[in-house]
Amino acid sequence: MNLYTCNIDLKQDAKALVFSAALDAWMSHLQQQGAIGHWRLFRRKLNLAAGVYRDFLLEVEVEDLSQLDRAFRLTGKPDDQTAQLHARVHDLIAEADFGLYRPFPDPERAERMALI
Repeated sequence: MNLYTCNIDLKQDAKALVFSAALDAWMSHLQQQGAIGHWRLFRRKLNLAAGVYRDFLLEVEVEDLSQLDRAFRLTGKPDDQTAQLHARVHDLIAEADFGLYRPFPDPERAERMALI
């Protein structure tokens, strides 16, 4: 399992609940297509965070990089429903930073270290 993260700030006029509903529709669509696993959305509490952190944190689980690639390919596919769902989310976002994480130590690394 890999964890794809997005730190998100919304545009000034965007409503948080509208964003949450649009994101739920988009992520549910990706899940139905088998392009992602579980996902969770968090919002900063009490404005308690350093300046490098954004207001929302989205965590998306993917089995491997090929599943993440399927999600990106699905997003770029010329399909009206997919394009509309993506646009409803994307149009509300002002800034976003992304990261990809893996469990550590991962099984492959643990096996190599056991051989040494």
